[in-house]
Amino acid sequence: MKISTRGRYSFRMMIDLAQHYNEGFIALKDISARQNISKKYLEQIIPFLNRSNLLRTNRGHQGGYQLAMPPSEITVKDILLSAEGSLAPVSCMENDPNLCENCETCLTLPVYQGLYQVITEYLEGITLQDVIDSQPDSCEYYI
Repeated sequence: MKISTRGRYSFRMMIDLAQHYNEGFIALKDISARQNISKKYLEQIIPFLNRSNLLRTNRGHQGGYQLAMPPSEITVKDILLSAEGSLAPVSCMENDPNLCENCETCLTLPVYQGLYQVITEYLEGITLQDVIDSQPDSCEYYI
């Protein structure tokens, strides 16, 4: 599985919003400057995060973006699913039920199902709060 630029930047944007959670609505230009991501690219990410109800938006002079819930309630899985659409390691697993004509006899499918389970359980176990609470020089999230 490879996380796209959209997924990585969505994650960084959400971490930034989590770090500034108690400051109200945050302007996109501020996130852009802190994360060194173009404002235009962030504007393309926002619809994905909005569709997943992860963001609140306020328009106008004091407008900006804010997490729709506390950082302790948003998982990395939530963010990456909204940005990537799927975390399935192979395309045949993106449909439920599996529509592949070979899924009944496929010897590799159980391996991919196990991988998918490990990926989703791992990402479900990490919240934005966990990420911002972790020390930069520690690596708490390895397997």
